[in-house]
Amino acid sequence: MVSVFGSFVFADMQITKGMGLALAVGVLLDAFVVRMCLVPAAMSVLQHAAWWLPRFLHRALPHVDVEGEKLTREQARPAAADRDLLASRS
Repeated sequence: MVSVFGSFVFADMQITKGMGLALAVGVLLDAFVVRMCLVPAAMSVLQHAAWWLPRFLHRALPHVDVEGEKLTREQARPAAADRDLLASRS
């Protein structure tokens, strides 16, 4: 994006040159200064608070189980219950 916006500097119109330069500098600052310096520093300072999710939002978001951990836990539960049942019978 920096190179595309930077290429506008070679246009004939003054407004296009100014806009291209401003957008190129803005994208460059956002990509390097903000996302590579400020965000990691803020997350390092905030530690666990950086990942805090409000309770109302936690309830509103869907629970996505990509790797199937919930299914593994549900399958392990009956096996443990069967062992407990067998142990109580003997």
